Amino acid sequence: MRLAVVSSDGENVDLHLGKGKSVYVYDYDEELSFVEQRDVEIAEDSKHQGGKVIKACSDCDVLISVQFGFKSKIKAEDAGIKLVMDEGPVDEVLQRYVDHVNFMKN
Repeated sequence: MRLAVVSSDGENVDLHLGKGKSVYVYDYDEELSFVEQRDVEIAEDSKHQGGKVIKACSDCDVLISVQFGFKSKIKAEDAGIKLVMDEGPVDEVLQRYVDHVNFMKN
């Protein structure tokens, strides 16, 4: 499973999806491993830019940010990406999601 988090610093999930200039991508297969940082061109003063972040994460299964809008939710569903709202340290956010997935499987 490929997961992406929206972060201003690579350490914290701390941004709205549409403000995500940086996305950090991880793979999970028994354990989490960092893949890469992806930069997204976001205009500071514009709204509704979640689609740019979703496009940058087209190979991801899950995209985690503090918040996202209704239009982004629709775009993500169309792209086959699950949007999740959470915030905090990246490692804790990712572990919470993985723990939840594993709990739901059992």
